[in-house]
Amino acid sequence: MLAIIIPYFKIDFFEKTLSSLAQQTDQRFNVYIGDDASPHSPEELLKNYEGKFNFTYKRFKDNLGSVSLVKQWERCIAMMQEEEWFMILGDDDVLGENVVETFYKNLPEIQKSAHVVRCSSVLINEKEEPISQEYHHSQLESAIESYCKKLRGESRSSLSEYIFRKESYNTFGFKDYALAWTTDDRAVIDFSQNKPIFSINALVKVRMSDQNITGKKDNLQPKILARLQSTKAILEDFSHTLSLEQRKILFSVYENQWYRAHTFDIIHLYTLLRYSFAIFGINYTLVQIKSVIFHVFIKK
Repeated sequence: MLAIIIPYFKIDFFEKTLSSLAQQTDQRFNVYIGDDASPHSPEELLKNYEGKFNFTYKRFKDNLGSVSLVKQWERCIAMMQEEEWFMILGDDDVLGENVVETFYKNLPEIQKSAHVVRCSSVLINEKEEPISQEYHHSQLESAIESYCKKLRGESRSSLSEYIFRKESYNTFGFKDYALAWTTDDRAVIDFSQNKPIFSINALVKVRMSDQNITGKKDNLQPKILARLQSTKAILEDFSHTLSLEQRKILFSVYENQWYRAHTFDIIHLYTLLRYSFAIFGINYTLVQIKSVIFHVFIKK
């Protein structure tokens, strides 16, 4: 069965999320709502949805998400019972009415070929209006290649549109990056276990607002440092499976983030120069060293 995990904190759009669950054409799912000590209790709102879908609500005493969003996700996932598959749905995101139905229609094939399922997606604003194209995907796609397409600006993804096999989560867990930024990207790569992502044609509406992490502009440096850390890890952990083109794409992101970071870290500097040489050779590395000297000692 499918579990839908909601790490709850913001009430502003939560009714839209709940309404989308009540409208699912296939009700074979259980919802687990983990309240991260929110100042806005959803309990009165939840009463309106009793009997409309199966849900379990738990209010935690401490606001763990302010310390680690990943740890908040983990304790919400721990609320699950025996479900084999789960998704983590944002408390402001919205499922198209046929997401669950489409998942089950494809489940026999999914079980044979994949550990990660991806829905189509569209970005919406605070008024429920679409602010992007709809993103649809090939039915089967390598997780690494999918991530590289995202880095090239050819696609997009966020946590809410993925369904994961619980066994894969138990094996790998989430990487705890700051603000959980890029944690979902790495999870998709890890959880797929070298099998392709299986995409289904059912839409998830992902909200962009100044209240969520993606939409905020005052947390840029933690995001940069998280992407530096996660990109370095992917380059190192998958060094034997990445193609040269994929290494170039990942390195270009790493290089860009290094120059945007406001902190100087000798390990990241070493990584920058190491991959400059490994991927592009000595001439590029010499130019890189000159750029680093200018950036660190002159520009700053």
